[in-house]
Amino acid sequence: MKKILIVEDDLAFGTLIQTWLRKKGFVVERVTSVGAAMRQMGQDGAPDLVLSDLRLPDHDGLELLQQLRAEGRQTPFIVMTSYAEVQNAVLAMKSGANDYIAKPFQPDILLEKIREALAAQPVPAAPQTGPSAPAAPAPSAPHGGEEGPEDGVPRHIEGRSEASKKLYGLVALVAPTPMSVLILGESGTGKEYVARRIHAQSQRAKGPFVAIDCGAIPRDVAASELFGHVKGAFTGADRDKKGAFELADGGTLFLDEVGNLGYEVQVQLLRALQERRIRPVGSTQETAVDLRLVCATNEDLARRVADGAFREDLYHRINEFSIHMPPLRERGADLFLFADLFVRQANEELGRSVAGFDEKAAARMASYPWPGNLRELSNVVKRAVLMTKGGRISLDVMAQCMEDTTQPAPTALHDEHDERQRIARALTAAGGNKSKAALLLGIDRKTLYNKMRKYGIS
Repeated sequence: MKKILIVEDDLAFGTLIQTWLRKKGFVVERVTSVGAAMRQMGQDGAPDLVLSDLRLPDHDGLELLQQLRAEGRQTPFIVMTSYAEVQNAVLAMKSGANDYIAKPFQPDILLEKIREALAAQPVPAAPQTGPSAPAAPAPSAPHGGEEGPEDGVPRHIEGRSEASKKLYGLVALVAPTPMSVLILGESGTGKEYVARRIHAQSQRAKGPFVAIDCGAIPRDVAASELFGHVKGAFTGADRDKKGAFELADGGTLFLDEVGNLGYEVQVQLLRALQERRIRPVGSTQETAVDLRLVCATNEDLARRVADGAFREDLYHRINEFSIHMPPLRERGADLFLFADLFVRQANEELGRSVAGFDEKAAARMASYPWPGNLRELSNVVKRAVLMTKGGRISLDVMAQCMEDTTQPAPTALHDEHDERQRIARALTAAGGNKSKAALLLGIDRKTLYNKMRKYGIS
């Protein structure tokens, strides 16, 4: 049986958890201080997992974690904290904690976290550069040139949650292979980042990475964008143009929102993948191409296949291996690691020096489901950094910025029956500028393009 050490000075609460975990089949010991925990760790039969509160009578629970990691002990470690201490939970994750759980919590959730931590690989401690510094990216996880300067703020970091570890494990598994990959998940979860990571860890890493947003390509020019065209192929084709397939030759082609491709282009795409040859629009000559295809979508492609909107043979061709992106709400304390990074990025971009979040603002973040995922979090944090006058982002500022994101604008799309009219009015008000129209509607430009195509709006 696995042995758990509980470090908790609240006798009633500690006894309650100890009794419950024993009923679940664990051997459970309980101490009330960091000193007692270190003595327990030095005895025979050291625990398989430590479950520790942050506020302890002799030292901070973080000190216990840091002592264990300094001694080279990779014992799984879960931090118990309150929403008011989420900043310390972030520090714990950076110091090598497996996970954290906020009090009060459901025992079943704690049990799940314990099982995940026991099954996980050891978590190395990340170097510390201050209370608001993000976790350093792992050296073994290249980012395809997407990071900033060595002494600047990185563009990406790795999550530490179990959901993130599973994601990166799948990437590491499939990246060295020639298999085509289909990345599935909600909007804003970081699908292009994963595609770039697959490329960076593949045998094609030295080749080009070409990304195409299929949702933003008008259907009448999709074939030209993918396969190129020759001069005179159609009105406006005043010169030869290479398509994405040729540009990605020797590397990786990433097709985002692949479900938006029209049926005719789907046929051409399938043939190109099967034959490894493409024919530019208007040309009689074929060109050989050698690339790896990675696709992504936030749609249910299997359902679109069943509805006849997407070719089944193409679906199986692009889906040799699938990766499901976890939404932000399922990535635990990763939320604060990402938020911390976005603060630093916003400081650099806006010329500010915001240190982070106060306790109440952090608690508000922790209780919100973030339906827009990383994209929404980034936008909210950037707005909050701009509006913050003191050292830390307050609850009032955070609440206002979240409302700006989550509440529909006066022209927002909330009724499918009048979407077409609302889009038309927004385009008129914006003088035909699609970026401005999208801003008026409270949606991103990609979504606007998709809806315009849906309703036949040119």
